[in-house]
Amino acid sequence: MSIGLAQNFAALKALVSTGIQQGHMKLQAKSLALLAGASESEVAPLVERLIADKTFNLETAQRYLENLRS
Repeated sequence: MSIGLAQNFAALKALVSTGIQQGHMKLQAKSLALLAGASESEVAPLVERLIADKTFNLETAQRYLENLRS
């Protein structure tokens, strides 16, 4: 229940601060980064890369994460 509440607050923050589409894409990229196995310190640079390349899939996130780690 608390996870759902946290996600709702994150969605509200995204809507208010960056707009609906940009906020949604950032949340999507963050979810992919976490699914790919990114650590807390790796999430932000991975999200930036996914958004910059406009590529939102798990395979790409995993490949970018490997490159980030090497």
